[in-house]
Amino acid sequence: MGDIVEFPSNGTNGRGHFAPAAEGPETRPGIVVIQEWWGLVPHIRDVCERFAAEGFNALAPDLYRGETTTEPDEAGKAMMALNLDQAGRDMSGAVDFLRDKGNGRVGVVGFCMGGGLALVLATQRPDAVSAVAPFYGLIPWKDAQPDYSKLRAAVQGHYAAEDGWANPDAVRSLETTLRDSGVEVEMFIYPGADHAFFNDSRPEVYDPAAAELAWSRTIEFFRARLG
Repeated sequence: MGDIVEFPSNGTNGRGHFAPAAEGPETRPGIVVIQEWWGLVPHIRDVCERFAAEGFNALAPDLYRGETTTEPDEAGKAMMALNLDQAGRDMSGAVDFLRDKGNGRVGVVGFCMGGGLALVLATQRPDAVSAVAPFYGLIPWKDAQPDYSKLRAAVQGHYAAEDGWANPDAVRSLETTLRDSGVEVEMFIYPGADHAFFNDSRPEVYDPAAAELAWSRTIEFFRARLG
């Protein structure tokens, strides 16, 4: 089972939930798991554990530094108030932590807010990130739009047809932008699914069939790209 760990974050200490692979973690690739706007909640910690069970070392950096919420209004405020420079340092520190703990290969997955940040991280650390899987994620901060020409990782996106925010038109626009920047990208849009369809702690939106298919595709993607 995983636990809270600390790791260097460009002069400070970051923290997060680390779940090592059950067998031979030093020989395994790492997955940075980036939170939704709720914070480092049990669902995100559970996702780390799922990756560990599949043979990956997984670390979810705590970008809110201990704060969580279950209220959408509070979550939205927390997301927009996020210190993006500090978040970038924490995510980069998580990459280095996983490179040190495993075989040096790293992928990134993120959900909602974290899906956008997963793409940001891949442009900030093209030296280390080989694969990115955003789940229903776009980038809500106008001053955080990344330079996708710096992205060297392959991208596999998972989005919902009924999502009012990361909607199919926005997904296709992002896909075009990535392709035009030379990125290898594959986007899946799940019919009938809503935003946050992977989050099994939210029964009002959880879609078991879409979630299972997206998970199997993500695991296959990371195994192919990271070994």
